[in-house]
Amino acid sequence: MVNSGKIILIILQVTLLASFMQTSEAMERRRDQFTKEPGHYIIPMPYSLPGIGDGFLVAGTYNNAHDSHTDYIGFLLTGDLEGGGLIVQDVHLIPDTLIADFSYQNITKGTVNNYNERGMASGENDYTLLDFEDNEYSAIRLTSTFYDRMFEVNAAFLNGRGTLVRIRDRDGNVIQESTGASGDNFTIYTIGVLFDWTDDYYDPRRGVRYQFSRWWRDETDANVSDYYQLEHNLTGYIPMGKRSTWAFNYFQSDAHVTRQGDINFSSVESRAGLNCSDSALSPEQQNLCTSVVDNQVANNTYGTAAGLGGWSRLRSYPNDRYKGAHAQFIGTEFRWNLTEEFKPFDIGIAKDIRTGIQLAAFYERATVADDKADLGNIWRDTYGIGARMVTASGLVIRGDYATGDEGPEVTVIVGYPWESF
Repeated sequence: MVNSGKIILIILQVTLLASFMQTSEAMERRRDQFTKEPGHYIIPMPYSLPGIGDGFLVAGTYNNAHDSHTDYIGFLLTGDLEGGGLIVQDVHLIPDTLIADFSYQNITKGTVNNYNERGMASGENDYTLLDFEDNEYSAIRLTSTFYDRMFEVNAAFLNGRGTLVRIRDRDGNVIQESTGASGDNFTIYTIGVLFDWTDDYYDPRRGVRYQFSRWWRDETDANVSDYYQLEHNLTGYIPMGKRSTWAFNYFQSDAHVTRQGDINFSSVESRAGLNCSDSALSPEQQNLCTSVVDNQVANNTYGTAAGLGGWSRLRSYPNDRYKGAHAQFIGTEFRWNLTEEFKPFDIGIAKDIRTGIQLAAFYERATVADDKADLGNIWRDTYGIGARMVTASGLVIRGDYATGDEGPEVTVIVGYPWESF
C-alpha cells in the first residue's frame, strides 16, 4: 500500500508541475486574490477541544484592517486551557509579493492526552492526562508569492517552551507530580513551496493544489534527537455543476532522524522529573507513568511525524490522537455551495460580506507507524457532515460533525480542513 501510494503521489506531482509549467493562463482565478474587504468578529463562546479540554473563549478579529490586507486576531482562554495570544497575518512587506505573518501565544495552563502506545493500536480509553505550565510560543513566517498566488515559497521560524507538571489518569486523579523537570525548549524551522493551479486561493472549486514542506528542530540538547519532517499535501478539486466541488486529498508526513538522542529509560524518566517505580504508586499507575516515558524514548528513537486527529484530519478523533514516525492520510469531501452572493451583514459583534453558504459531506482514512514497513497494517476511518460560511474578508467559518470508531466529535473553527498551517 505504501509503494502504490508513492507511485500515485509521484504521478500526480509530475502532472501538476507539467501543467503549471505549460501555462498559468490555462487556469483563471474567479476573483481578485488580494481583496481588501474589511470585516470584524467578536466571539464569546464555550469551547470543547477533543484531547485538550473544555472552557470559555473570547476571540476577536479585524480583517483587512485600515484598507490593507492585514488581519489581526486575538484570543483569551479560561478553563482547561488558560492564556491568550495574538496573530498578525498578511502583512505585505512588498505589495502582493512578500507577505509576513506573526504570532505569539502564552498558555499558562494546559492539558493534553497522552496515549499509552504510539501507532494505531491503542484503545479509546488508553491514555493519561499531561498537565503543562508556561507554554510560550512565537512564530514568524515569510511568504513570497507569484503569478496571482499560483506559486509560493515560504519559510518560518518557531520558538517555544513548556514544562510538564503532573500526570493524571483519564478520570483526573493525580498519578504523580513532576519534580525538577528540565522542560522543553525548542526552535523549529520550516521551508516550503506551494503550487496552486486552482480557480481561487481561498475557496477553490476546480484544479490541483500541492504543498511540500520540510520541518526541522535546532536541537542544542544532546539528549533530544535531531530529526526533520518531510510533508506532502496534495488536493484535487473536481467541479460539480456550476458552484459545487468534489475535493480529494492525499497527505504524507515522514520523520527522519539524523542524530539519535537519549533512549535510556531511566535518564529520560529523570529529566522528566518522574519516578515511575515509586512504591506509592499502584501497578496500574506505574504502567501509566511508564507509558509517558516510553513515548519520549520512542520520539528520540524514531522522531515524530505530523499527528492525525483533530479539526483538520481524522476529524472524529481527539487532537493528535495517532502519532508515529510515518503518517499517511486520504480524504474526500463533497462541498455543495447553496448560494453564491455578495451580501453584507452587520450584527454588532460580526461585520463582513457573505459570499457563500456551503454544506459538506466527507470521508477520511489514515494510518501511522514508527516502522515504515508497518504503515498500512491498521487504518482508522472518519465520516461526517459540515456547514460553512465563506466571506469576502477571506474567512471560511466551518462547523463539522464527524464520527468514527470512537464516537462523534463536533468542531467549530475557521478554515477548510486539510490545509497546512
